[in-house]
Amino acid sequence: MILSRLPRPQPTLRLRLTLVYGALFMVAGLTLLGVTYLLFNQQLNHYFESRYMPEPGKHKQMMLLRNGVELSGEAALDFLARQEMELRDVAVTSLITQGAIALIVVGAVAVTLGWVVAGRVLTPLHQVTATARRIAAAPMADRGLHERISLSGPDDEVKELADTFDTMVERLDHSFDGQRRFVANASHELRTPLTLNRALVELAMHRRTATPDVKELGESLLEINARHERLISGLLLLARSEQHIADRSPVDLADVVTHVVAQTDAFEAKVTVYEVAEPAPTTGDALLLERLVHNLVENGVRHNVDDGTGWVRVVSRTVSDGKVEVEVSNTGPSVPPYDVPLLFKPFHRHGAERTVTGKSAGLGLSIVRSVALAHGGDVRARPREGGGLVVIASLPRPRA
Repeated sequence: MILSRLPRPQPTLRLRLTLVYGALFMVAGLTLLGVTYLLFNQQLNHYFESRYMPEPGKHKQMMLLRNGVELSGEAALDFLARQEMELRDVAVTSLITQGAIALIVVGAVAVTLGWVVAGRVLTPLHQVTATARRIAAAPMADRGLHERISLSGPDDEVKELADTFDTMVERLDHSFDGQRRFVANASHELRTPLTLNRALVELAMHRRTATPDVKELGESLLEINARHERLISGLLLLARSEQHIADRSPVDLADVVTHVVAQTDAFEAKVTVYEVAEPAPTTGDALLLERLVHNLVENGVRHNVDDGTGWVRVVSRTVSDGKVEVEVSNTGPSVPPYDVPLLFKPFHRHGAERTVTGKSAGLGLSIVRSVALAHGGDVRARPREGGGLVVIASLPRPRA
């Protein structure tokens, strides 16, 4: 049996710094203890040689009194040598033992202090990491770019890193703002020629001299022009919905669902719309939330079966985790699970809808996702068993 190799947990930088501090302290302590031992041994030899060792040729004249017994000559010298050996062993043993104990105790204190100091030193890096994680965890790429580290302290390498990170995020924030402004301005500028084109085509179609071919061509041009107008309106709404919602007002999604279902014209598409509007209070921009529900219902009606048995079910409810939901399910063609995430991308269409004459601009679910994220919620979808799709938009409930 072959066991898969699991990745070993890597030690943190704080632990590695603490181990380095402790290792350096122990090396320095052992070096100091060794140097002390050498100096102590040298001083001890000098002491015995200068005080107890007789001059050459005079050791036979040495006399010692030990326990009332006189020792002289070689006996006295042997006694002094044994005394020197015993005293040296006791002194060296005491020095090494007590020095080792002191080194261990002080080393433990040094490792503890190293752990605390490493934590204090790495605190700015933790702040940088926390800010980067908040930006990365933002539901959209430009949502968290207003975050700044704003690290205070001395001008060292860590502060330089934090300031560089702030500069990079600020430039990205300006870039995304410029991109949104460009989309909004370009959409506004494109509305004027489209309006003029529609007026000219309608004028040409309603002339008395207009032939059937001209009228048929005009209808085709008006359909294309209308699709372009819907596309530009969708781009404008998408650019607006990607901005943070600052001014919020109380909104009940049940009222929004009732209003949207009443305004939905599903008779031509031969689709029945069912409504289950339970109370679902939230806060936000009422117009954007109405657009969210409208796009979900419109998407359910458009992508449905055409045999007269199709239906769309719209439900608003309050769930237990502090959120409210709008669920729209419908009958329709089967959607592969791997294709569901692509439905929320701009200009993506499921199926063989034509690009030029199709009624959809490919921005419906993209706008739904942007509106939900701007309100602090999210959108998820799954294929419905038997065909169709189930889309759930979750929004936070208002705080008490």
